[in-house]
Amino acid sequence: MAENTNVKEPDVKVPDVNEQIRNRMEKLAGLQAEGKDPFVITSFDVSAHTKDIKEDFEGFEGKEVSVAGRMMSRRVMGKASFANVADLSGNIQLYVARDEIGEEEYKAFKKFDIGDIVGVKGTVFKTKTGETSIHVTEITLLTKSLQVLPEKFHGLKDTDQRYRQRYVDLIVNPEVRDTFIKRSKILAEIRSFLNDRDFLEVETPLLVENAGGAAARPFTTHYNALDQDINLRISLELYLKRLIVGGMERVYEIGRVFRNEGVDTRHNPEFTLLELYQAYTDYYGMMELTESLIREVCKRVNGTAVVPYGKKDEDGNGEVIELDFEKPFERITMTEAVKKYAGVDFDTIPDTAAAKAIAKEKGVEFEDRHERGDILSLFFEEFCEEKLIQPTFVIDHPIEISPLTKKKPDKPELTERFELFVAGRELANAYSELNDPIDQRQRFEAQEALKAAGDDEAQSLDEDFLNALAYGMPPTGGVGIGIDRLIMLLTNENSIRDVLLFPTLKSLS
Repeated sequence: MAENTNVKEPDVKVPDVNEQIRNRMEKLAGLQAEGKDPFVITSFDVSAHTKDIKEDFEGFEGKEVSVAGRMMSRRVMGKASFANVADLSGNIQLYVARDEIGEEEYKAFKKFDIGDIVGVKGTVFKTKTGETSIHVTEITLLTKSLQVLPEKFHGLKDTDQRYRQRYVDLIVNPEVRDTFIKRSKILAEIRSFLNDRDFLEVETPLLVENAGGAAARPFTTHYNALDQDINLRISLELYLKRLIVGGMERVYEIGRVFRNEGVDTRHNPEFTLLELYQAYTDYYGMMELTESLIREVCKRVNGTAVVPYGKKDEDGNGEVIELDFEKPFERITMTEAVKKYAGVDFDTIPDTAAAKAIAKEKGVEFEDRHERGDILSLFFEEFCEEKLIQPTFVIDHPIEISPLTKKKPDKPELTERFELFVAGRELANAYSELNDPIDQRQRFEAQEALKAAGDDEAQSLDEDFLNALAYGMPPTGGVGIGIDRLIMLLTNENSIRDVLLFPTLKSLS
């Protein structure tokens, strides 16, 4: 059959956003001229949230309630209309009848726009179709929305726009709002867990002279009042250890840290870190605490310690795995992991030259300054990290990459350190903390040499911290947990930007 080329495409009128905004501005001007400016209203008494009403219909049926929220849809049908209003907890249907609220009020209601914020009073009932609704007796325009929300069925999908206009993202994508509500609950449960174990929450400086405690490049700024260059902190560690010296035996801080590095699905230059320190324990004590904390928080927030991770697209592509925080976490040394996943036994590699030779053979890139322990770490990064899906403690790291950690007494080339890996990414880092001020000075000096050789992530010597250690720090275990990465796992999000309300973005100007 010949193709009919004379078929006329249907006329589709695409809304003119600028025209809609002008229309809303004109409506606002009209309200103001009538003395009904919504922006002069200062409050509205809310007696219930939509979720409460829907979950306890029997308790609310026939009772008068007042709710407030954003109008997300409306269907005008002559003398009666249906609308949907959303608040923090959810949404509910409104039944608005002219004979109930009055002709003038109904006429005004019909001029409301999607996105307007309204206050509603009415009685709770169910429609013939069984939908819990509010039979409106009063409706008040509390805020006039002058912008136009994204089209209902397509929403706000562009990820860059979602991050730049998170306020719109939260309005039109309820699942995004749910993620950040869960984030708040996770933080609250972490605090509850640690407080129950007699930890004391403290606050330490963000602006520091010496950005130590981690291998990272700091942000530097200038403090005008002191005419002094200072850094944004890259870690919480050194100040918290000072508190252990001072006799505060269990301390923790949940705070922002800042690292001058790239942005990807796992990294943001400012992020939230939990660090805690406990006197009279070691890295085994930190393993027990870390495992218990994650398991308990997962249960309290998700109702189970076994959670899905990963998503499938509309075509069914993609992998979803179950992360099991209920089972005891696996423990494996870094040397064992490299032997298992890379097929290289570092126990048989005697020195740096031999390690570099095997690295060349396996295609692992390294620098001239790297020692045998550095090469071991590079092999682990190259061949092992992504294989560690279920919670796994990787223990006993080489001394070259652990400048703040106690040596293992029987293997001084290794340290009492672990990293926790889940879903192929590092989630936590912990030590039996180095409390020997002489050894610590030597480690700092080695880091200073690396810095002088061009390593801008090497740590600087901190004289005041060494002075604190000289007063005596008890045997101590410490751990740092990346809060954003933990939240990614517990909310099933693959990008750190999806768990940060306002992630760092390149300026459009």
